[in-house]
Amino acid sequence: MFNPNCRIELLPIPCHLPCVVVDDFLASPDLLLRGAVERRTEFRMAQHNAFPGLEYRMPDAFSARINEFFIQHVKRHLGVRRVLELYSRLSMVTLKPEELSPFQRLCHRDKFNDDPAQCFAASVLYLFKNPAMGGTSFYHPKLDEAALGRMYARGSEWGSMPQEACNERLGSGPAYLASSNDYFELITTVPAAWNRAIFYDGTIFHSSHITAPQLLSDDPTQGRLTLNSFLTCRSAL
Repeated sequence: MFNPNCRIELLPIPCHLPCVVVDDFLASPDLLLRGAVERRTEFRMAQHNAFPGLEYRMPDAFSARINEFFIQHVKRHLGVRRVLELYSRLSMVTLKPEELSPFQRLCHRDKFNDDPAQCFAASVLYLFKNPAMGGTSFYHPKLDEAALGRMYARGSEWGSMPQEACNERLGSGPAYLASSNDYFELITTVPAAWNRAIFYDGTIFHSSHITAPQLLSDDPTQGRLTLNSFLTCRSAL
């Protein structure tokens, strides 16, 4: 499954753990793309998170293979002692900018609880060949933790804010987040590349870096197809 000659590099993220960048990740990435094409009708619009597009949950046996790679090559770089839970999904960003909710126009973090003994890792594998579809950006919040908590709380004003009010708050028309604003500072962007995987601390605010939404498609052979994995871990720090 994995390419034994993959190239692993650490990309510094200021004030955070590094991003682990793995080029030539899979031995046969076309097989995963072919599987996405075969299961195209089984993709569903995301329901339980803010992902702006379609998802297909991968079998647990497949996710276990991602876990094997993570344990062998990545966990020490992200302060992980052991993995407690893991799941992965194929994803395609498909929404037009004017279809985005306010939360989908912000960055986010993958933090599933506040247990200080746990940490959270995430990964993205890019399964498209046009880098103009965008990689992944990391952000530093300009708000303190209390203000962030209010902003992202269930039932906050951002959850039901009209498009016009969101435009005014963010100082732009409808768009995917790809630059700094009054709430977050863009600190690092990882460009997309075919068969490149990145692993990072999921508690860092991050977002897909999409500046050409006209390229998005629900066709796995043409769209922004990625494999996303989410790991709840026991911290080694």
